[in-house]
Amino acid sequence: QYEEKLEQISFSVPNITDDDVPFGKDEDDNVCIKTVLEPTKFDFKPKEHWELGESLGWLDFERGAKLSGSRFTVLRGMGARLSRALVNYMIDFNSARGFELVNVPYLVSSNTLFGTGQLPKFEEDLYKVRDEDLYLIPTSEVPVTNLYNDTIIEAEQLPIKMTCYSACFRQEAGSAGRDTRGMIRQHQFEKVELVSITRPDQSEGVLAEMISCASDLLTSLGLPHRHMLLCSGDLGFSAAKTIDLEVWLPGQGKYREISSISNTRDFQARRAKIRFKDGKKNMLVNTLNGSSLAVGRTLIAIMENYQKADGTIEIPEVLKRYM
Repeated sequence: QYEEKLEQISFSVPNITDDDVPFGKDEDDNVCIKTVLEPTKFDFKPKEHWELGESLGWLDFERGAKLSGSRFTVLRGMGARLSRALVNYMIDFNSARGFELVNVPYLVSSNTLFGTGQLPKFEEDLYKVRDEDLYLIPTSEVPVTNLYNDTIIEAEQLPIKMTCYSACFRQEAGSAGRDTRGMIRQHQFEKVELVSITRPDQSEGVLAEMISCASDLLTSLGLPHRHMLLCSGDLGFSAAKTIDLEVWLPGQGKYREISSISNTRDFQARRAKIRFKDGKKNMLVNTLNGSSLAVGRTLIAIMENYQKADGTIEIPEVLKRYM
């Protein structure tokens, strides 16, 4: 009985941070370790994405709210086409970097969510199907990592690197009053994810690969961004170390998170029972995840960075063949 209680308590204890993670309380204590491209400059006052999107007929917030309530948006016409172009470009870019494309269910069991650390601690942020043991995924990290739930992998198969496009669903329970305008914080949004499963000695190198992939993708789109090393107080529950990529939004006049890339070490592997055969012993793998990229926020970043004085948007060169 006491062992059971102790185990239940342990499920609510977050991961141990890596030694090089700075100590801090919140996002104000995060450390900028790299800046890529200078912030875009204009000879006019740049508009925010919601103003541009409404005037062009790309973003319909009114009908999104009419259909589903707050924090839902309808994309129309060129806005919808640009969003789809971004998805296809991101998938091609990640695939060219050696990530296998996978397509997964959007509904998963509580055991699956336990494996990656969303349950039991963060149930209030999930959408649950009534009377069934099914939840809408908050990120495709959940089903993709759990493809190897309760599995012993041959050492020579590692690292396993995957990319996945999906819709994501979040209650945003702790976000009341934050980013109420526009598309920054939605209950339903799209993301192209990277997930890697590695031996412990491979995970630092693969983390660097994943950061490089997402950063190079932003650079190829001509989007100014910076790399932020998250402090201990801003780390996610499952992460031992996280690098956020923040994109420059000239309409807002600040950087906003567009990708969060984490090494969870063996934290998720222990919960999900993902192991590899090391000689005669079975050892826990390391798991890593990160966005490459959040689709809606990339769309926003293009709108704000590529806007013209007349309110139109230039399409980045690399996306034109995808339109």
